[in-house]
Amino acid sequence: MEPMKLPGPKARAFIKRDSAAISPSYPRGVPFVMDHGKGTEVWDVDGNRFLDFAAGIAVTSTGHSHPEVVKAIQEQAEKFIHISSDFYHEKWIQLGEKLDEIAPFEESANSFMTNSGTEAVETAIKLARYHTGRMNFIGFTGAFHGRTMGAVTLTASKPTYHRGFYPLMNGVVHAPFPNPYRPILERRAGEDYGETVVRYIQEEILGHILPPDEVAGILVETIQGEGGYVVPPAGFYPALRELCDEHEILLIADEVQCGMGRTGKWWAIEHFEVEPDIVTAAKGIASGVPLGACIARQSVMDWPRGAHGNTYGGNPLACAASLATIDLIENEYLENAAVTGQYTLDALHEIMARHPSIGDVRGIGLMVGVEFVKDRKSKTPDEKLVNRVADLAFERGLILLSCGKSVMRISPPLSISKAEVDEGLMIFEEAITLAEKEAK
Repeated sequence: MEPMKLPGPKARAFIKRDSAAISPSYPRGVPFVMDHGKGTEVWDVDGNRFLDFAAGIAVTSTGHSHPEVVKAIQEQAEKFIHISSDFYHEKWIQLGEKLDEIAPFEESANSFMTNSGTEAVETAIKLARYHTGRMNFIGFTGAFHGRTMGAVTLTASKPTYHRGFYPLMNGVVHAPFPNPYRPILERRAGEDYGETVVRYIQEEILGHILPPDEVAGILVETIQGEGGYVVPPAGFYPALRELCDEHEILLIADEVQCGMGRTGKWWAIEHFEVEPDIVTAAKGIASGVPLGACIARQSVMDWPRGAHGNTYGGNPLACAASLATIDLIENEYLENAAVTGQYTLDALHEIMARHPSIGDVRGIGLMVGVEFVKDRKSKTPDEKLVNRVADLAFERGLILLSCGKSVMRISPPLSISKAEVDEGLMIFEEAITLAEKEAK
């Protein structure tokens, strides 16, 4: 496939204006300036067509500008756009009822609506402290929970997120996340590696660092996102739930990226048959309209009026978009994420067999990671190669985002077709082939 000459003249002009007016802190990938999108397809300002395998970081769950979502937003905008969280409106209540219905625990749920995933995590931190009367938390290396002060303290995927911002929030200790491809703890005979990590928490963190009765919660991305699309072993969450129950610690599942149907179930934690106490959601919850939610067991969300609040909570446009999104996922895209996700995984394993630069392919549903290494024996991450693959794919009409040190994430809209998967993976493999040849 012939590469496009990118960025085009209009895109270059916009990028120049952006550099003069927008904070330089934003981590930009390829020079893509979007004009419009439909489903999995997007077009830049110069008229070039791309397939979007990033979905705005797993956000546009129903595809770009799904007509049902657009219609819901338009109809709500004609009625009213904002009323503030000091008052009530029907869409907010309906969304709370729907989140109660799909929450990953049997007990009734209460939800606190936010504007983002990091806000949902901050809400969970405050709620856990209030409900338990305890101050400390356990997080995991490789985690990404956001960039506000509490969330960024628990974030541990890259040191750049902490550099220049100390002192961070007190009372956080990190354990190694159970990465089956890169284990760092020694397993005992017959022990699942996830169980090894939980034993480490019990013996080393609770045994030497944090008194168990002063730990409010354990916050964990069910499947790590920014850290490398890492799926933990099957034994991890059952053992972690048992540990939390033993010490009356809240289990907080961060499903900002892996929730809302991305893995073929409403919540990734459902694959492990474990119920958390709190779950945080955002990204795919409203197809791109800013919205997050901290969803907790009703017995846990016991704080009084005024303990926590926000101006835009339950924004009517966001709630309308979310209700339409949830309906589409429930009736069409939940099953598609499972079926097409497995189809994608199978195809990537075939590609892996042809390319020695791929060390691992992993994922559930349409949350798939492809890890690039310098060689499979040493498993040394190949950051240069993964970045080159992203650039070469972009030039040929495929938008990708990397994560971890050298992982390419495949996280397209949940509405993607098998034909679009085939087209995208053909470009992906061509980019891998070219990058491998350049590296020789």
